[in-house]
Formats: sequence, C-alpha cells, structure tokens
Amino acid sequence: MEDKELHLVDHLEELRKRIIITVVAFAVFFIAAFIYVDDIYKWFVGDQKLQVLGPSDIMWIYFMLATVVAVAATIPVLALQIWLFVKPALRPNEQRITLSYVPALFFLFISGLAFGYFVIYPMVLDFLVNMGQGMFVTNFTAERYFSFIMNMTLPFGVLFELPVVVMFLTSLGIINPFVLSKIRKYAYFVLIIIAVVITPPDFMSDFVVTLPLLLLYEVSINLSKFVYRKRLKKLQEEELVEA
Repeated sequence: MEDKELHLVDHLEELRKRIIITVVAFAVFFIAAFIYVDDIYKWFVGDQKLQVLGPSDIMWIYFMLATVVAVAATIPVLALQIWLFVKPALRPNEQRITLSYVPALFFLFISGLAFGYFVIYPMVLDFLVNMGQGMFVTNFTAERYFSFIMNMTLPFGVLFELPVVVMFLTSLGIINPFVLSKIRKYAYFVLIIIAVVITPPDFMSDFVVTLPLLLLYEVSINLSKFVYRKRLKKLQEEELVEA
C-alpha cells in the first residue's frame, strides 16, 4: 500500500514538474510576443485604421494577440512535456514513434490557423460586408475585428491536430481504427455541424469548410490503421522473443 502511495506521489511530482515547465515556457513566449505586439498588430491590420471604444480596449487587444502567439509557440513544449511524462510507460520503439508527433502537432496547428486566416476568414468577411452594402457604414472596432479573426482561425488550428492526436492515442493503444470507423457517421455529423455554424449561410461556404474536415477524419482513420498494424506487428515480435 505504501509503495503504491509513493508511486502516486512520484507521478504527481513529475506531472507538477511538466506543468511548471509548460507554464514558464508560455510566460516567456508571452513576454516575447508582447514586446513585438506592434509588429504583430500591423501584420494583421495593414494600413487600415480600426476604432477603439476605450483605452482599455488597446490593452485587451495587445494581450489577446500576445496570448495567441504564445499559445501557438507553447504547443510543441506542451507536447514534449506530455511525451516525457508518458515516456517511462512506453517501449523503446513507441518512444521513438511518439516523439516524432511533437513537431507535427505544431506544424498542423499552424496549418489550421493559416487555413482559417487565408481561406475561411476572407470568405466569411466578404460575405458579411457585402450583405450589408448600401445599408450600413462598416466601421470595425479593433476588439470585434480581432475577436472575429480568432473565431475564424483558432477552431481550425485545433481541428487540424486531429490526425496526430489519433496517431498518438493509437500508438498508446487507447483507441484503434475500428472504433473510429464505427463512429464515422457521428463524427461526420459533428464536423458538418461545426462547419455550418462557423461559415456564412450558403452552400459553397459550407462545402469549402466541410470537405477538409471530413478529409481530416478519413486521413486520421488511415493513419490510425497504419500505426495500429505496426503496433500489433511489434507486439507479436516481442511475444516471440520472450517465448
């Protein structure tokens, strides 16, 4: 009983260490982003002038931009800390395979943000602005403008992580491709609802967003099959060696 309690304490200490490292990394990235927040702001806005309704809005915008940049930069650190936490429970080959997922998480997150910003955001913005053309004066406040950008990009940053997350969980034996195939129709339904909610109410916009999300899910299933077969083969080889 005491051994189990000591083992649990060791795990909690290790978890605490990983969380602290991640938080410190986020703080460092946040400070660095805040130092260059003017450049980040100008990259998003360009030459257009946005309105603010109060002095506090300026600080809120700066904090939001710095936070988003810090989150994106912290993702590989967080992934590495998760890997280091579960590493003792993994076999040597599993350690090598799962470590490769760390950079993939970062690149997929950035790819999702880019898809949202360069594809979804202009499409939705043009639709909404043209819908009120001739009836309204379109003056954007900085707070609403950046909130809109975040709503159009961050969800895709998270959704684009799906293939790597599925591969990671499959390599650990938590999920398998058979389960993913079994729940395919429910997953499709959820992804379609997400696409409809975050896009303008026209078929083309819904289609442009839905198709990549469904493809991501199918890619995730196929990647899961690949990892699952390799995992089974490795387990069988280990059983033969032990026998």
